[in-house]
Amino acid sequence: MTHHVRPIREGYHTAVPGIVVRNAAKAVAFYQAALGAVESNRMHGPDGKSIIHSELQIGDSKVFLADEGEGMSTKSPETLHGTTGSIHLNVEDTDAAFQRAIKAGAKPIMPPMDMFWGDRYAQVSDPFGHVWGLGTHQEDLTPEEMEKRAAAFYQKMAAQPR
Repeated sequence: MTHHVRPIREGYHTAVPGIVVRNAAKAVAFYQAALGAVESNRMHGPDGKSIIHSELQIGDSKVFLADEGEGMSTKSPETLHGTTGSIHLNVEDTDAAFQRAIKAGAKPIMPPMDMFWGDRYAQVSDPFGHVWGLGTHQEDLTPEEMEKRAAAFYQKMAAQPR
């Protein structure tokens, strides 16, 4: 009897972000406290200490996490002195998620506010240099309504003193 193996494992989505940090064990603990992450798998490197792969469940999504290491094609934000992207989390309550992340040690980038695209949105930077967007969908808008609101938003931003 032949057993059929699914091309995408049960419980996984098509795209899974993978992030690299310095001190993955500490990062796992932070993401558990700040984002309610649950670690479902951890593999150590040959030294028995470094984490070459950790799987975190955040809501209904997975995030892969690894320690930065020699010869890896990806680097941590600490090595890069910045990050090249962010991870967006859809959350039930942006304000509560923002406060939980700050309490756990994240730095505020943008406080929660109602945005022109219909979400309440905030951004934080975690202690490892990754940026997380936190958004709660509040209203459905047509592309035309969003465009009109975006124009007003950008006009307001341009008028503010720098």
